[in-house]
Amino acid sequence: MDTEKMIKAYCLKTKEKNVPMQDAVVTKTAKGGYIANGNDGKGNKMAAIMSEAKALQAIADGVATKGF
Repeated sequence: MDTEKMIKAYCLKTKEKNVPMQDAVVTKTAKGGYIANGNDGKGNKMAAIMSEAKALQAIADGVATKGF
C-alpha cells in the first residue's frame, strides 16, 4: 500500500510523530466531526481527528474503511 496516501497520526505509547495508520476506520463523532481509528502495525492503538474532506479522500483512496 502507498504510504504517501496513508493516514498519519501521533502514537501516544511510543511518542512517535507521523506514524502511518493501518486498518483505519473512519467514523463520525457525536458533534459531526470525523475520526480515524486504527493501529501502528505493532498493536498500539491510534486515533486521528480530521476534516470531512480529508476523511472522504482517505476512504476514496482505499486507505480507510467507512464506519458510518
